[in-house]
Amino acid sequence: MTLFRSLIIAATLAVGHGFGHFTRTEISRREALSNALASVAVVVSIPANAITACPPNSNNCLRQTWTPPSSASAADAIAQLRETISEYPIEGQEDGKVDGGGYAVVSDTLGSGGTGSMRVEYRSSGKGTFARLFNGGKPFVDDLVIEANGNGGFEFRSASRVGDSDFGVNGKRLSYLGGLLKGKGWSGVVVPN
Repeated sequence: MTLFRSLIIAATLAVGHGFGHFTRTEISRREALSNALASVAVVVSIPANAITACPPNSNNCLRQTWTPPSSASAADAIAQLRETISEYPIEGQEDGKVDGGGYAVVSDTLGSGGTGSMRVEYRSSGKGTFARLFNGGKPFVDDLVIEANGNGGFEFRSASRVGDSDFGVNGKRLSYLGGLLKGKGWSGVVVPN
C-alpha cells in the first residue's frame, strides 16, 4: 500500500506543476508522460522493505550489516545464512538465560538472487524475575529481521518488542550469530543507532 501511495504522489507531483501559479510553458503530452514515468522509476527504485532503523539511543535494539566473502554466490550466501540461523542453540545461551525459550523462523523470503528477508522470533524462558514481575511469567519475545540490502550484503536488526532495556540479550544474540558468520568468512559492521 505504501508503494502504491508513493507512486500516486510521484505521478501527481510530476505533472502537477502545470496547475501552479508559475509562468505557463507549453509541454507536450509525450514530455509530460516522460516526466511522470521518470518520477515513478525513481520511487520504484527505493527499497520496498528497507529494514527499520532502531530508535535513537535505544537500549534494546541493535543493527548490523554482514557481507559474505566475495567468492560466495548469492545462493551460497543465503544457504550459509540459513545454516547460521539453524546453528544457534535452540536451548539458548548461558544455560537458558539468553533465549532460553528457543526460537522460530516466522518468515523466510530470501531468494537466490540476493533479495528478500527473514524474520526470526526469539523467546526468553519466562522463568526470570523480570518475566515473572513484569510479564506475568510469560516469555519476552525479540525479533531478528535479516534483509538482503541489494549490494550483496545483509542487514540485521535485533530488537525487543517491549521494554526499554534487554540486559544485553540482543547484543549477545548478534555476537553469537556474528561469530558463526565470521567463521564462514563473512565480515560485519555495527550500524549506530
